Amino acid sequence: MKVKVSKFILNMALLLLGILTLIPFIWMFFSSFKSNAEIKSLYQTFLPKEFTLENYITMNDNFNFVRFFGNSLFLSITVTFIISCTSTIAGFVLSKYQFKGRNLIFSFIMGTMMIPWAVTIIPKYSIIRSIGWMDSYAAIIVPVLFSGFGIFMLRQYCMGIPDELLEAARIDGANEFYIVGNIVFPLCRNAISSIAIFQFLWMWEDYLWPFIVINSEEKQVLAVGLKMFSGRFSTNYGGLFAATAVSIIPVIAVYLIFQNRFVDGITASAVKG
Repeated sequence: MKVKVSKFILNMALLLLGILTLIPFIWMFFSSFKSNAEIKSLYQTFLPKEFTLENYITMNDNFNFVRFFGNSLFLSITVTFIISCTSTIAGFVLSKYQFKGRNLIFSFIMGTMMIPWAVTIIPKYSIIRSIGWMDSYAAIIVPVLFSGFGIFMLRQYCMGIPDELLEAARIDGANEFYIVGNIVFPLCRNAISSIAIFQFLWMWEDYLWPFIVINSEEKQVLAVGLKMFSGRFSTNYGGLFAATAVSIIPVIAVYLIFQNRFVDGITASAVKG
């Protein structure tokens, strides 16, 4: 009986915490249907007094929302795909191949995870500028071709793949490319899904690095573009809330699609590590 009561209290506490977490997002969603005058009024209401779609209709008129959204989607998908591939291949090699310096390489990769990201901004900026990649997609994609966290996670996951399975494939005539593409990738799909979700979120929400290396509006990302709703003397809160509400749709969609594999990948990597 005590266990049931404790479990009920815990569930209620988690439910309350979840509701408190969602309140700002729900308020933002309903505020996107309000006029700027109502948003700035002294007496606020949770639901709109006058429901309007003007903020959504005029969203692309105020700034190139569709272009920014497309840029962010392209970069997020591209970087996520590349990192998923490189992390899986590197994790497999570091877990299943015996060669000199393997542990040293893995230690170096782990060491990169301990360096604050902000420390690398100036060196990366200097390199990107010296090779002439400023204001290009390459300036965003190339610096994140490899992920220390992704390699670590996939290495832990690949350690659980039976060596007998790989040896049987080699005896049957399978080469290493076949093994990676048809055995390793399918077996690691849960861990890859976890990495993909993390990387998609990080890339979609990245503001500082695109703000530094991208100058033209045509190549700018959505996170930076949202700042254009804030003028020097005033802010278009209605348009900002509407654009923000639309911008979180891909994040929610990606998580809902890969939710089960995300949880399985995280727990499996922890156990196998």
